[in-house]
Amino acid sequence: MAKHKKDSGKKISDYFDEDPNRVNELALSWESFYVDYSKNLLDKETIDLLISMAHEAGLEKAIKSYFEGENINETENRAVLHTALRQLNPASIEIHGDDILPKIELVKKQMFDFADQVISGDWKGYTGKAIRHIVNIGIGGSDLGPAMVTEALAFYGNHLDVTFVSNVEGDHVEEVIKKIDPETTLFIIVSKSFTTQETLSNANTLRKWFLNQAPESAISNHFIAVSTHLKMVTQFGISEENIFPMNDWVGGRFSLWSTVGLSICLAIGPKHFEDLLSGAGKMDQHFRTADFHENIPVILALITVWYNNFWEVETEAIIPYSQYLRSLPAYLQQAIMESNGKGVDRNGEVVKYQTGNIIWGASGTNAQHAFFQLMHQGTKMIPADFIGFAKPLHQGNDHQDKLMSNFFAQTQALMQGKNAEAVRKELSNQGISAEKIEALVPFKVFEGNRPTNTIFIEQLTPNNLGALIAMYEHRIFVQGVIWNIFSYDQWGVELGKQLANNILKDFEEEALGHHDPSTRKLIQHYKKFRN
Repeated sequence: MAKHKKDSGKKISDYFDEDPNRVNELALSWESFYVDYSKNLLDKETIDLLISMAHEAGLEKAIKSYFEGENINETENRAVLHTALRQLNPASIEIHGDDILPKIELVKKQMFDFADQVISGDWKGYTGKAIRHIVNIGIGGSDLGPAMVTEALAFYGNHLDVTFVSNVEGDHVEEVIKKIDPETTLFIIVSKSFTTQETLSNANTLRKWFLNQAPESAISNHFIAVSTHLKMVTQFGISEENIFPMNDWVGGRFSLWSTVGLSICLAIGPKHFEDLLSGAGKMDQHFRTADFHENIPVILALITVWYNNFWEVETEAIIPYSQYLRSLPAYLQQAIMESNGKGVDRNGEVVKYQTGNIIWGASGTNAQHAFFQLMHQGTKMIPADFIGFAKPLHQGNDHQDKLMSNFFAQTQALMQGKNAEAVRKELSNQGISAEKIEALVPFKVFEGNRPTNTIFIEQLTPNNLGALIAMYEHRIFVQGVIWNIFSYDQWGVELGKQLANNILKDFEEEALGHHDPSTRKLIQHYKKFRN
């Protein structure tokens, strides 16, 4: 883009000097969201050009196909309809001639009724005691989303303790076992196929532990499944009425809105879960109908493309100034990197440009005392999303002003930096000698000119969290359209799984010559320590 070459030497502060109205032109207000993207290396003309590019890529048509249930996940021949689970005004959507709306409403009622039973204490364990602890057994989208939302909405939680087991690591399962009581624990096994190695290994270990202390008949009181594989689930011992269905038009990393979110529904109750859905539904409507210049997911997606493809920036930080959202960066790592980490376009051709970017981050102010040094004075440009909430959930302390002052100061510091003249003046006021000042100046200069988006929201509510998550989901979608890649498959995770199954068998074999020398040696070392 010629625009990038023309402006590549400009600083963010130069843009502010040129346009006194910049902060009003490069900011969006929607519901209780205020999104300020003025602290970026771009201007209104850049945004206009990026939006023209989106039009050329066919974004309008793509959005229509997305919401209307076309098979946009072409390599798996599936629709992508997590949005159908959270419609504000539920409308019929047909998949292969079937209206999916009645099924959505029926399953949601099943989930809500079950959650009400457990929360009220009407659902009893095998000894007649009420459930006190929920253990969610899943991995990937069956873990990250529910775990993140449950943690994020802890303020709205009830008396139930919720624990998540994901990794195929026996030590972790054993630590969980230490903290639960078989009489008052409910296990939720979340696996679409009911064959996922990690999930089934953990589920079988917990089942065995449970049956060491309870009769086989107690399984129906304590084990629930979220799956499509009825036969496999019933063979495990779970009765049909305790199975919550999944749909192939909801991808794993976008599934927290579905029965996969049963642990969320139990943790915060159906009303708050409905509010979560409603917030996402509002963002869906905004994304679907707003002009691209006023469209939050579109603008933020295009800014990512701007840095990724024109500035050759490979990484993006997510910094929520809320400890409740400390797991949001990890959740978005999967959502974004599994979706858009593709090196082949929709025609099956190898792409000759950068696609998915690297996502990482942590909560502020913790992040300030960890990796902000690199962001401020390192050699890499790291665009960042700063997410903050104006109102705290707990009243009666003076922390919020301190938190918000840091939230605003960091984006200001990243943009403005501190020049040598300011450093000299500051050190001189401290009474430091001229010689020492000159020696220190290079180390205390901040270059600034580091771009950020500020996503400022009134308060962390289920409704606003739903909207925030949906905003990132649609941002992923827009980037996939611009990059001409399929965002909703994840074939890249398959090879490692296949090889792991082969290696697992080889732990009992002597002949290892079919492996490369490095892997062969590693297996030999493992077998030596294992035996």
